[in-house]
Amino acid sequence: MTATDQTTPQNPLTQYPKPPFATRHIDPPGIEAQMNPRPDYGEQSYRGSGRLTGKAALITGADSGIGRAVALAFAREGADVLISYLDEGEDAQETLRVVQDAGHKAVAVAGDISQEGHCQQLVQRAIQEFGKLDILVNNAAFQRITEIPAAELQYTFATNIFAMFYLCKAAAPHLKEGATIINTSSVEAFQPEPMLLAYAATKAAIVNFTKGLATEMASKGIRVNSVAPGPVWTPLIPSTMPAEQVASFGQQSPMQRPAQPVELAPAYVYLASQESSYVSAQTIGVTGGTPLF
Repeated sequence: MTATDQTTPQNPLTQYPKPPFATRHIDPPGIEAQMNPRPDYGEQSYRGSGRLTGKAALITGADSGIGRAVALAFAREGADVLISYLDEGEDAQETLRVVQDAGHKAVAVAGDISQEGHCQQLVQRAIQEFGKLDILVNNAAFQRITEIPAAELQYTFATNIFAMFYLCKAAAPHLKEGATIINTSSVEAFQPEPMLLAYAATKAAIVNFTKGLATEMASKGIRVNSVAPGPVWTPLIPSTMPAEQVASFGQQSPMQRPAQPVELAPAYVYLASQESSYVSAQTIGVTGGTPLF
């Protein structure tokens, strides 16, 4: 059952679908339209209240999943959004549509953030389109199971952590007092599964990176935080995991289901808004009850 809006009281155990799920494999990086059930990113339920009015945001991995939910929520809160994605054009166009439907400017830019040059181009494009950059959300990630080739291991680190260095370095000269950086970590940073060793290692690095960068940026009036999701129903799951794990995905959490992307969006909105003015160097867990520490 989907909420009337994100504030409607419900039982979180039954609010969204529970396993077992369909086990159809989809080719990486995954297309949301091919998933069953389709992820809920909040189109029918997220209600904004002007918390990001006049802001400009750059969100990586914004074509689907958490990134799309955050882009939609930011737009409904009043922000313009640059949608960064790899090559999932169909999904990116859907994100573009929902941001524009919210009455705000949206720009979709394809490319590989593992390359520093592309990261620099993303920031330059945001400045060109919006005249400023207030919010940087480092959300894109690459995931493979263990026994991955050395080249994929390197690509995992390049996409998940090196890109954060590149983007933050490029964005820093343009960020003014009150700007925010939000990085997507994971519960895997704290409770790593052996089959996701490389991915988990990058997510742990993101937590540390967030703390260090927050200290560096504090004197400039810029806050840096991270969100650590638990299991979330996104295209990454059926495109990278074995069928038997897809079927039971999220069952191990105390809520016995995965999160839907819409359930992550409020944490990002909070960290991007002035309501979190005294919050920096922190990691907010959205894990369905699994402790981070």
